[in-house]
Amino acid sequence: QVQLVESGGGLVQAGGSLRLSCAASGRTFSTNFMGWFRQAPGKEREFVAVINWSGGSTDYADSVKGRFTISKDNTKNAVHLQMNSLKLEDTAVYYCATRGGRVPTTNRALYDNWGRGTQVTVSS
Repeated sequence: QVQLVESGGGLVQAGGSLRLSCAASGRTFSTNFMGWFRQAPGKEREFVAVINWSGGSTDYADSVKGRFTISKDNTKNAVHLQMNSLKLEDTAVYYCATRGGRVPTTNRALYDNWGRGTQVTVSS
């Protein structure tokens, strides 16, 4: 089991930036990928970004490409999500998740462990 704790959420004006962090503990050696997902009120949880824990390759949802950057800190077992040029539609609870599978995926059902989430609210 891997425990995940997200932090860094908050209230920001449109066009602003936030940096989310996710600290992992427990059986982190079983993790091959770490991802960020988000869930807005009344909507399904959707993929945001994923990073290969060893190689560092990344993938993003089209809606955040060029604005969000996922990165990792292996020494601290942490992953970060730098969010720039935030839009109203980025408002959601953001979750980090781990996957032990061999290939990255945007499918939330294939992630093994989840944090409790951190709220991001973008205001006009």
